[in-house]
Amino acid sequence: MTNSKWRRGALCLLGWVAMTNLAGAAEPSAQPLYAGDIPGAIAAPDEETLRDAAEPWPFYQNISKPTLTAYKPAKQDPKRAAVIIFPGGGYRGVSILKEGYDVARAFNEMGVTAFVVKYRTPSDKHMKDKRVGPLQDAQQAIASVRRDAAKWQIDPARIGVMGFSAGGHLAASAGTLFKSPVLSQWQASEVRPDFLMLIYPVITFTDASMHKGSRQMLLGDAPSAEDSQKFSMELAVSAQTPPTFLIHAADDSGVPVANSIRFFEALQAKKIAAQLMIYPAGGHGYGLNNATTGDRWIERCRQWLQSQGWIS
Repeated sequence: MTNSKWRRGALCLLGWVAMTNLAGAAEPSAQPLYAGDIPGAIAAPDEETLRDAAEPWPFYQNISKPTLTAYKPAKQDPKRAAVIIFPGGGYRGVSILKEGYDVARAFNEMGVTAFVVKYRTPSDKHMKDKRVGPLQDAQQAIASVRRDAAKWQIDPARIGVMGFSAGGHLAASAGTLFKSPVLSQWQASEVRPDFLMLIYPVITFTDASMHKGSRQMLLGDAPSAEDSQKFSMELAVSAQTPPTFLIHAADDSGVPVANSIRFFEALQAKKIAAQLMIYPAGGHGYGLNNATTGDRWIERCRQWLQSQGWIS
C-alpha cells in the first residue's frame, strides 16, 4: 500500500471516529487479545494494512496481532448478557467497522455489552498451524471475557458470539469445536459460547455451496478430505451446540443460503433451539442494513434474544 493510500484510509477512519465522538460516544481503544506472547505464533514482521483506502468501509488484512475492543452500554440490561463479534472478510481480513464496531453499538442500544475481535488472518508466515489460528483467537476472546466477567459486570453464563460471513464460520466453529480447545490451558466450559448468532455465515467446506476463498485461506490450496469435513460446521453440530439465530439472503451469490439452511437442519436434528430468517434479496455483506427491505434484522435478533431469555 502506498503512503498516500494509507493516509486516506487513516483520515477516513479518523473522520468516522470524530463523527461518533460528536454524537456523544467516545470510541473505545483496542487492547491486545493476549497479555504476552501468542501461543503457536511464529515471529514475523507486522504486515497489517488497509486493503484499499478508497473503500467506504475499513477492511484490515494480513493481521498478525489480534485485538479485543470492548463496548459498554450506557444503561445495562438487567440480565447482563454480552456478545463477542467476529467480523467477516473471507479469512483474508476483517470488515472491522461495518461488521464490527457498528454492530457493537447496536447491541449497546439493547443494553448489551459487546466485544469486537480483530482475529488473525490464517498464514503460514506467523502461525504454526493456520487451520486453528483464528479459532484459538476466538476461544481466547471467549475465555478472557468470561474470566473477566466481574470486571465487565456481565453474567459469565450469558456470553454469546456473533459472526459475519467467514466470521460466521469462526463463530460456528466456536460453538461446535469447543470440546477440544486449541490450547490445553482451557477447559471446554471456558470456551463454549452460550448462544450463537450467524449472519450470512460460511458453514460448509465439502461441496458446491462452499465459499472457496474462505476454505483456501484456512485450509490451503489442496485440503484433505478429513480437514474439509472437520471444518464443515454442519457436520460438527452436537447436542451441546448452543441455541442459534441465523440470517441469510436467498440471492446471496458469494456464500449460498444453503450454508445457513444446512446448519439449521443440523441443529433441528439435535433438537437445539434455532431460528432461521431468509430474506428474498440482499446479497452478501450488507452488515446491519439490507437495502432491499425496511426490516432491520438486528431487531429480529433482539426479539430472539428476548424469547430465549438471554436479555430482558
